Amino acid sequence: MSRIDEENPEWTRATFRRARPAREVLAQFDLPEPRKGRGPQKTPTKVQMTIRLDSDIVAFFKNKGSGWQSRINDALRNVIERRRPAKRRLRA
Repeated sequence: MSRIDEENPEWTRATFRRARPAREVLAQFDLPEPRKGRGPQKTPTKVQMTIRLDSDIVAFFKNKGSGWQSRINDALRNVIERRRPAKRRLRA
C-alpha cells in the first residue's frame, strides 16, 4: 500500500472495523448539541427558491462579505420600488 499523505493513511479493513460514529466519539467531550437549522424566520417569511444569476453578479455581492443574499434581495426591492407608483409602495 502506498501512502500519499502520512497524516491521512488509506483505511484498511481493520480501520473500518474499529471506526465508530462521530456522534459516539464526540459524546465523550460533553459538547453542546448542534443547532438544528436557523429556526423560525421573522414575519413576513421569505420564500426559499433557486435562481440562476450571472457569475459576476454573484461575485459582486459575495465580495462585500456575509449577508450577500440579503443585499441581492434589497437591490431587487429597490428596483421594484422605483418602478411602482408612490401610493403602492412595498413593505420594508
